[in-house]
Amino acid sequence: MYTDVDRCVRAVQSKDARFDGWFFTGVLSTGIYCRPSCPVVPPKVENMRFYPSAPAAQQAGFRACKRCRPDASPGSPQWNERADLVARAMRLIADGVVDSEGVPGLAARLGYSVRQVERQLRAELGAGPLAIARAQRAQTARLLIETTTLPMSEVALAAGFASIRSFNDTVREVFALTPTELRKPAKPVKPSSPSTTLSVRLPFRAPLNPDNLFGHLVATAVPGVEEWHDGAYRRTMNLPNGPAVVSLRPHPDYIAANLLLSDLRDLSTAINRCRRLLDLDADPVAVDELLSEDPVLAPIVAKAPGRRVPRSPDPAEFAVRTVLGQQVSTAAARTHASRLVRAHGTPFTDPVGTLTHLFPSPEALADLNPDDLAMPTSRKRTLTTLVNALATGALELDAGTDWTSAREKLLELPGIGPWTVEMIAMRALGDPDAFIPTDLGIKQAAEALDLPTGVKQLTEHAEAWRPWRAYAVQYLWATGNHAVNRMPV
Repeated sequence: MYTDVDRCVRAVQSKDARFDGWFFTGVLSTGIYCRPSCPVVPPKVENMRFYPSAPAAQQAGFRACKRCRPDASPGSPQWNERADLVARAMRLIADGVVDSEGVPGLAARLGYSVRQVERQLRAELGAGPLAIARAQRAQTARLLIETTTLPMSEVALAAGFASIRSFNDTVREVFALTPTELRKPAKPVKPSSPSTTLSVRLPFRAPLNPDNLFGHLVATAVPGVEEWHDGAYRRTMNLPNGPAVVSLRPHPDYIAANLLLSDLRDLSTAINRCRRLLDLDADPVAVDELLSEDPVLAPIVAKAPGRRVPRSPDPAEFAVRTVLGQQVSTAAARTHASRLVRAHGTPFTDPVGTLTHLFPSPEALADLNPDDLAMPTSRKRTLTTLVNALATGALELDAGTDWTSAREKLLELPGIGPWTVEMIAMRALGDPDAFIPTDLGIKQAAEALDLPTGVKQLTEHAEAWRPWRAYAVQYLWATGNHAVNRMPV
């Protein structure tokens, strides 16, 4: 979008928050860059320059605006909508891969050379993977500086900087303030030990309907790993540097996130996984406009716009849970998953409420005894085959997974059919066009709405919903009387 100057100018002049994250405005007269909805008086058109990302604006010599904080705007919807190299790279960078594995590790996960990845990112975003990761580290540093009393040396380490000098230089360059000056206006709280709890606000593009989002997560919650407590969804997460507990509470303008981290270096990864879990970088206006063109869906969308796709912070975990849920009720799927957690999950050192375990990794399930599973023999075989494929790396499911390749490899496994594949693609891998015409709830909705009920016929009708068929699924499910459609009490 940033190449469409006229459209960008109109968005800036109208302070349209819908375009936050789509592009950034560099202001030549002040040397700052802003999000489109910046509350200050818009600059003259001749002083505006547009960039596809915050790192690109920083590379061009602009510093972040202190009013609109463009470095903290919602992420671009493109990275969750697309499946190409650049989108996959951006999802992996957000998940902390460059910080933990470097650019060579990023390239290896993507299956390309370092040179190809660098070239593609620079061509589209105006910045390479190191600059993008650096911008992410700067935002993490700002959050720690403003919300904790950690010494600056610890902030630098937690944010992923290799040295105090690079930390100081980056903060000054991005925010035009020293770390100490950045902390002065804030009222930081002293972190606890050994774990640290931080509270952050997760922005999103309006509208957002939280009913199906939190309803689905809580209705399918695995005891010991997930719970609904005091108006918030809570769960344990296994992050690169240790376990964590996240608490997510919906508000009209943001999602309040409380993050109990065992290692502050996981802050950025935790935030991005929470955003991914709740699909907060979606563009609901674009989704709802297209789906409303179908006269059958139009009244459903109008009744409760802004539905998101509830996702998972751990694709491998969700794949296992999906197999456990094949051809059984929601309650039975939770029971199977709970037994697996108690037998093979890692106990949480400091239980929080009813949260006692981390969901077991594929490696922890590799020695699973099928005789211990209370399910049909065929599904036991499916589960153990899936777990072995994940544990050995024959099947990779992560933020940067190629959706087409993952579908093909999943279908090769015994007992995994189109329903399982599309459910994993939709909720674990984040494909916005995943579609499950064989799902019972979709068939019931189609019948109630006088849509075709045959798989082939319904799939043909759903062609008009592309590339947002996963969101159409949420609206179709909303026609049923199921707990996944209601905000938990």
